[in-house]
Amino acid sequence: MSEILLEVKNFNVTMDGSPVLSGLNFSVEEGEFLTILGPNGSGKTVLTKALLGLMPYEGELRWHMKPRIGYLPQGLNQMSVRDLPLTVKDFFALKKLNPREISKCLSDVGLAGNVLSKRAGYLSGGEFQRMLVAWVLAPHPNVLFLDEPTTAIDVAGGETIYSLLRDIWREQKLTILNVTHDLNIVFAHSTHVLCLSRFGHRCYGVPKEVLTPDMLNEIYGATVNFYTH
Repeated sequence: MSEILLEVKNFNVTMDGSPVLSGLNFSVEEGEFLTILGPNGSGKTVLTKALLGLMPYEGELRWHMKPRIGYLPQGLNQMSVRDLPLTVKDFFALKKLNPREISKCLSDVGLAGNVLSKRAGYLSGGEFQRMLVAWVLAPHPNVLFLDEPTTAIDVAGGETIYSLLRDIWREQKLTILNVTHDLNIVFAHSTHVLCLSRFGHRCYGVPKEVLTPDMLNEIYGATVNFYTH
C-alpha cells in the first residue's frame, strides 16, 4: 500500500480580498497520477502555485517526506521564445548537466541529440513540449507539477505527450499532479482526480467512481458530454 505523500486540510487562498479556494481537503499518495480538473476560473492554477509555496495560503499543507519537485508552468510554448536566440542546448545549460545526462533526458522523451543545436522557438509544438518535459525531468524529481502541459499543441500531439508522461510516470515511479480541463485526459491517464468549480462544488477520488454525469454538470454548470476509456 502506498504511503501518503501530501496532506491538505482546510486550505484557503484569497486574492484581492476575494476567496478563490476555501475549505479544501485532500491527500496525495506516493505514486499517484492526480489530475486537478475544472473550468477556467475555478482555481486550478492558483491551487498549484499555493501548493508550491508561490502564493500565500491559510490552512495546513504537510509533506510527509521531502519532495524533489519539478514544475512545468502554464503558458510556455515555442512562440513565447521565438524572438529569443536560445537553442535547446542553451535551455539545458541552466541545469548544469553533462552532455551524457542531456542526451539521456532527450532520449527519454523521444528526441534525437541533434535537436540541441536547433533554436527552441522554431521547434514544432510537439517537439517543444517534449523538450520541456525533458528539461523538467533533468534534476530527477520524484514529484511533478504540470499546469496544462499541452495547451499549445493539437489533440493528437497532446495525446502523444500524455502517453509519454504516463510511461515516464510508470518507469520512474513518479507522483504527478496535473492541471487540465480535458475530461478525456482524466479518464485515460489519471489514477485520481480533484475537481474544482466556480460554484463551490468539488469532488475527489478515482475518476470512474466520482465523475458521474450529475457531478460534472455541477462542476461545469452545464451538461457535459464525455467518453470513458
